[in-house]
Amino acid sequence: MKTTNEIILKKGTAEVIIKEELEKKLNSKKKLRIKFGIDPTGSDLHLGHAVPLRKLKQFQDRGDTAILLIGDYTAMIGDPTGKSETRVMLSQEQIKKNMQYYVDQASKILDIKKLEIRYNSEWFGKMTMGDVLKLTSHKTVSQMLQREDFKNRMKNNQDIAVTELLYPIMQGYDSVMLESDIEIGGTDQTFNMLVGRDLQKDFKCKTIQDIVTVPILEGLDGVEKMSKSLNNYIGITEPQKDIFGKTMAIPDSLILKFFELATDFSLEEIEKVKKALEGGENPRNLKVKLAKELVTLYHDKKSADAAEQEFINIFQKKSLPDEIETKKLKKAKWPILDLLAETGLVTSKGEARRLIEQGGIKIDDEKVSSITEEVDVSKERLLKVGKRKFLRVRG
Repeated sequence: MKTTNEIILKKGTAEVIIKEELEKKLNSKKKLRIKFGIDPTGSDLHLGHAVPLRKLKQFQDRGDTAILLIGDYTAMIGDPTGKSETRVMLSQEQIKKNMQYYVDQASKILDIKKLEIRYNSEWFGKMTMGDVLKLTSHKTVSQMLQREDFKNRMKNNQDIAVTELLYPIMQGYDSVMLESDIEIGGTDQTFNMLVGRDLQKDFKCKTIQDIVTVPILEGLDGVEKMSKSLNNYIGITEPQKDIFGKTMAIPDSLILKFFELATDFSLEEIEKVKKALEGGENPRNLKVKLAKELVTLYHDKKSADAAEQEFINIFQKKSLPDEIETKKLKKAKWPILDLLAETGLVTSKGEARRLIEQGGIKIDDEKVSSITEEVDVSKERLLKVGKRKFLRVRG
């Protein structure tokens, strides 16, 4: 898909600040510097993270300089955006480990060879206390408290750490140091990115960044922001069958949004999807198309065809996957919660308990009804978690 100014301004774009200025930049012959920052606070990227990365790729395809800023320094604070409580500060070891994963995963979307990768420890790591105090003088506490999440926490008498008040200033100073022409971020980042504009003006930068915000992508529940902690996400490194199966589980109301934000479909192709939905097309057919597109993007077409066939086998023909892993366990009898945690089919006993209560766990095709059930695996048993996870176990 060839990147045009129309694509930049319309596809996967929520708001442009300031549109007239951005249009002038796009129409100039200048090679623009486009900043997108991400804090390595987790290890896996999902389709929600991919939305701004795909917008950055549009600029990269246009020939501009795409900058992926790894917030290894700000990650120690954690962006308070949308949080109702102070975030736990991460250790250097956690941050370093997450950084390695982020760059590898971003390469599934961006051309790493043409990407400028920067770390904000380059400048923050050299600052003295005097430098920090001087930087904070550019903003007032009352200005920082205009953020919606801070307002809500003040109203509810919840704590706000001083480090959190520094976060927007630090993100804004990144723009000063990178001399960015444009910054990309989610709609929840608008405040922070506006601080970047202000600081560039204060520091007399040769360019003042315009802002391109992208919509927030909801998760599989269709309500909350896609998030690994809410287990409503589709990871870009997940196996083909999981990407396909999870996509088939999204609410019909999100089909069009996923096509726009998560695929390379052109504006014309997205309009066809919209007309198909309005014309009464079976949503399931469009989800299959979407699922295959996503698997192709993050794996390949052969994998997409295989994932579709496996989905048909399991959910339409009610048969089992062609390949099911078998795991040898240390003992023969297990409390069900321990068994599920031991096999890695769930991330925690809490998740196992919730799935059992929702009827989402089966053993040999029989639904598990009690969280206190004891399971005998002296003979091979088939575990099924949710609709897509299968595992044979034996003690």
